[in-house]
Amino acid sequence: MSQSAPPPQPPQSGPVAGNPYAQQAPAPAPAPGAPYPGTPYPPQPGAFAAPPAPPAPVRNNLALGLVAALAAAVAAAALYGLIAGATKHEIGYAAVGVGFVIGVAAGKAGGRNPALPVISAALALGAVYLGQLVGEAMIIADHFGVSFNEVFFKNFGDVQDVWKESADPKTFLFLVIGAAAAFTGSRKAAR
Repeated sequence: MSQSAPPPQPPQSGPVAGNPYAQQAPAPAPAPGAPYPGTPYPPQPGAFAAPPAPPAPVRNNLALGLVAALAAAVAAAALYGLIAGATKHEIGYAAVGVGFVIGVAAGKAGGRNPALPVISAALALGAVYLGQLVGEAMIIADHFGVSFNEVFFKNFGDVQDVWKESADPKTFLFLVIGAAAAFTGSRKAAR
């Protein structure tokens, strides 16, 4: 008769002492592309997928874009005029900023309407021109020691005459730069 051997005993010392699973082989790693253990295979349709994003709304609101561009044009013209009047110089980067602000406002509010870049460019021309007039009026008011309101609102024709006399190619270049910045800003903001 044969006697049965006693079951193996875990070691009484060392890193695996008292751990009955320390002697077992590790589970094999899943193959590349295979699901993790515990996930259904083949994968259930939509089981772990995020829901699809809704399509972006198409913005094409000409009226809203026009209102936003007009408001931006008035604010940018005033700021451009303040800068030109305070420094007594026309600054090209400010003209770019005027046009870009108008274009971005139109594009963000109005969307991809094809008329908005053209409208933005026209409003930028007007805003840069108005800003130049505000700057001229500030310089004139400072020179003669009178109020800006008296020069700009009561003698607007004289301010335009001074602008015409002092206009040089750089003045017209700033008008074109502002319009171009508005056109491209509107198209980029509508994307």
